[in-house]
Amino acid sequence: MQVTETLNEGLKRGYAITVTAAELEAKVGEKLAEAQPEVEMKGFRKGKVPMALLKKQFGQRLMGEAMQESIDGAMNKHFEDSGDRPAMQPDVKMTNEDWKEGDDVQVDMSYEALPVIPEVDLSSVTLEKLVVKADDAAITEALENLAETAQDFESRKKGTKAKDGDQITMDFLGKVDGEPFEGGAAEDYPLVLGSNSFIPGFEEQLVGVTTGEEKDVTVNFPDDYQAEHLAGKEAVFACTIKDVKKPVAAKIDDELAKKFGAEDLAALKTQIGERLEAEYAGASRAIMKRSLLDQLDALVSFDLPPSLVSAEAGQIAHSLWHEENPDVEGHDHPEVEPTDEHNKLAERRVRLGLLLAELGGKAEVEVSDAEMTQAIMNQARQYPGQEREFFEFVQKNPQMQQQMRAPLFEDKVVDYAFELAKTSDKEVSKDDLQKAVEALEEE
Repeated sequence: MQVTETLNEGLKRGYAITVTAAELEAKVGEKLAEAQPEVEMKGFRKGKVPMALLKKQFGQRLMGEAMQESIDGAMNKHFEDSGDRPAMQPDVKMTNEDWKEGDDVQVDMSYEALPVIPEVDLSSVTLEKLVVKADDAAITEALENLAETAQDFESRKKGTKAKDGDQITMDFLGKVDGEPFEGGAAEDYPLVLGSNSFIPGFEEQLVGVTTGEEKDVTVNFPDDYQAEHLAGKEAVFACTIKDVKKPVAAKIDDELAKKFGAEDLAALKTQIGERLEAEYAGASRAIMKRSLLDQLDALVSFDLPPSLVSAEAGQIAHSLWHEENPDVEGHDHPEVEPTDEHNKLAERRVRLGLLLAELGGKAEVEVSDAEMTQAIMNQARQYPGQEREFFEFVQKNPQMQQQMRAPLFEDKVVDYAFELAKTSDKEVSKDDLQKAVEALEEE
């Protein structure tokens, strides 16, 4: 077997691989000899079928296997000897397409090698960690927001007209073509106007009603309504308004705390404080991570595989196009050409991605099975009722696993870098932290 270099420009590599006919013949012979003891054929005892007959029967199929194994073996040996790591799957093609048995096999292999990543002294990186304490004002504001979400309703003065956001209690009877229909009637039904929980157009007609009023509401069921016998039909609901209530925030007391799973108000305040500080810490980490990546990007410089940059730029351009065209869900749209800005961002992402992978590899950073399982479970919760199916889908899909593993690995490498960098704490206000986050989003 012979491997000859044909291209070596920057990170681009090319090689001509020749597998001789004699090598192929020998490999086929090895495979036949290995299989012979188990082969049964009419007229011969098990394991006694002549080699010539075996070759005639199975030789052609085994020749294909021998070719593939020989080429794969040559590629693996080349990467082992050279130390090259291909940026993407190597392009391999057979050059003597008119090959016939007895000929050598000639193959061209080309790829882009991953660059040598320079050493980085992480202790030269200086980071500032913004620290925000959950003060009484922030906790009180959060409590007031909770009270609003747990709002109660109290009756308005008799004769007051119902407004959007009010809750009305009513009896109603719905009819289609003058006949009541199943599910079209209720008594003492509480409905918050503006909640859009009824058929489109229903709630709007009840704005302005008063306690004791009787009102007919005429609506059309949507054409795609789940009950086919009602879809697209006009319905008239006779409504009797029994009460009109205005929304009022729940009282901030122990009862409110119990609604949110706390023993009392003091315990709820403690929980809110911890949650707020966890949110602040998450925002602070994002700011610190951006600073780390900016400094690493300035510290290193090396050639980038064009194929990786091109693929990343295409993905960036495609994602941004869909953000700007949210109505287009599929990929049946004109090709999106990356701009210079997309290419510049792609270069940064590829450079930092390769650097973080190198740092993580040298530090032996790994994502454990338990961490992967937790990540899958967290994402599965986004599909209520289909958690098991999602879990099984990920388990059978290596590409999906890699997509989920990559950010976990990156975060662990970032944490490793934080430990080695020079980090100082700086106490700031919540507003200062918010401004820093907004500045981050604008970049």
